[in-house]
Amino acid sequence: MVALAARKAEQDLANAKSKARAESSGNHTSPGDPVSAALEAPAFEAYFLEGLEPALEDIARHGIRVAVNAGGNDVEGLYQAVMGMVKKKGLDLEVAYITGDSVLPTVISTLKTNPSAFPSIYTSTPLSTWTRTHTPFSASAYLGGLGIATAFRAGASVVLCGRVSDASPVIGAAAWWHSWSPTEYDKLANALIAGHLIECSNYVCGGNFTGFTSLKSTPSGSWTSIGYPIAEISSSGSVIITKQSNTGGIVSTETCTAQLLYEIQGPLYHNSSVTADISGATFSQLSPSRVLLSGITGLPPPPTTKCFLTALGGYQAEATYYLTGLHIAAKARMLESQIRAILAPFSPAFSTLQFSVLGAPVPDAESQNGATVPLRIFAQAKSEQALSPQRFIRPIINTIMQGYPGATFHLDFRLGFPRPYFDAFVTRIPQEDVRQVMHLPQKGIEETIPQPPRMQNHDTETPAPQTHPPSPRVNPPTTDLDFGPTTPLPLGAILHARSGDKGPDCNVGFFLPSPKHPKPSSPSNSPSSHSPSSSSNSPSPPSQAWAWLLTFLTPPTLLSLLGAEATRLDASRLPLKRDVFQGLGG
Repeated sequence: MVALAARKAEQDLANAKSKARAESSGNHTSPGDPVSAALEAPAFEAYFLEGLEPALEDIARHGIRVAVNAGGNDVEGLYQAVMGMVKKKGLDLEVAYITGDSVLPTVISTLKTNPSAFPSIYTSTPLSTWTRTHTPFSASAYLGGLGIATAFRAGASVVLCGRVSDASPVIGAAAWWHSWSPTEYDKLANALIAGHLIECSNYVCGGNFTGFTSLKSTPSGSWTSIGYPIAEISSSGSVIITKQSNTGGIVSTETCTAQLLYEIQGPLYHNSSVTADISGATFSQLSPSRVLLSGITGLPPPPTTKCFLTALGGYQAEATYYLTGLHIAAKARMLESQIRAILAPFSPAFSTLQFSVLGAPVPDAESQNGATVPLRIFAQAKSEQALSPQRFIRPIINTIMQGYPGATFHLDFRLGFPRPYFDAFVTRIPQEDVRQVMHLPQKGIEETIPQPPRMQNHDTETPAPQTHPPSPRVNPPTTDLDFGPTTPLPLGAILHARSGDKGPDCNVGFFLPSPKHPKPSSPSNSPSSHSPSSSSNSPSPPSQAWAWLLTFLTPPTLLSLLGAEATRLDASRLPLKRDVFQGLGG
């Protein structure tokens, strides 16, 4: 989303440059120059067109309905592109698009009269504080799925959206197909979680799964061509997650649990159409790669919806050196001291200058590649000029002749030239300030989507997560419980985990593997925690492991394990029911 918003900003800037150039010289842009390239780059997800184009005939022939949030910051531009393909193929397909997610004028207008409006979701800092140093060029409200359902009811075969939540197309499709009303919250909530489970494509089928080694023992026995997920949603709201047949990967209670924990902030999962309570979620394996979801209950949606603002943060550049053989740490210190000295005339204008050794060489490596690690030099500044080649990449290259033995830099210097980066601010906007409109131009329809008939503020009903400041590395807490003998193991040897990022924050959830699919053992010389081994007089797994996890993985311990990059932890326990699984969320 940030990339598409930035692309739209680049288009606006390119238009301005093009106009200024034409006025000053009488010359217009020509194909191939940077301004023309910026103008040609769409602010919607162009890859969607590559997938849609070969499928259009089948969509028309079989009456397939498609809803997609590929509109980015130019859903009308995407509509024009799709209609161009439809007309070129001579197909009788009706295409609708949804607007209303672009709310920057509303946000700016509100700030003028109420500077304390729009606090950050994560820090409670008001937006007005952020806008002192940032000029937002985009503000996108997360829309729900009922506008999509309206478009399908009006006869659209394809519904194009900008910033609807990732799960909203599934909500809209299910609500339309089953003729659900906006107040059938349990059904809508199940569709919301179904959408959440399949929104990340292959993830729920084994992609990005900490149990990936077990995929080799699945019926497909393959890490390649992992399948795409399918959500089967009944009229009662029950959900089965499965995947394409004859594809790699697997849909299991574990892959579903991992995806459920992705990007959540507690037991309530919000959408502007419905709120889902996931605290009673249960996954049951019906058959290979068929998992039943149950235990989801629905509540009215909140009176606000998430709003994502984007602004130019500044410029950044980077360079890479390679360190090989002995004394890696000393070589890194030598290089850093030399580069800091040679950049000293320019670095006061940098907002960031970091030196990072990425990884460690293989002990007693059998090849130069195995004995080599990269050192990344990364800088950011508010102005492009501060990171010009003369002030960053050229001095870094020029220092090589006084460098450590074997000094070598990466010969591709493109990342060493300044390029823009973008900052985001995440807040909430009242739903009543968002006007969602469904457009079906072929029928001359432009319909405003009603506000949810009922909204409910859930913040006062859900205990706030406990916030913990960073702390130095601590020892695991002591406990009176007897777990028997312990063995040093990496935490990942006995737990599954899943993380996801939203804006400046990320979440991580931990859960126990199924007894049928235990985690593989790990070498004892790896970075480790002391985990329980089974003994004759201690509780049997998984109750033993869950009890140990609750005593060991406390917020201070987790912050300690995360290291210096963790600045704050909001922790909550989710009493999820996944066969015998239990989970923690941070």
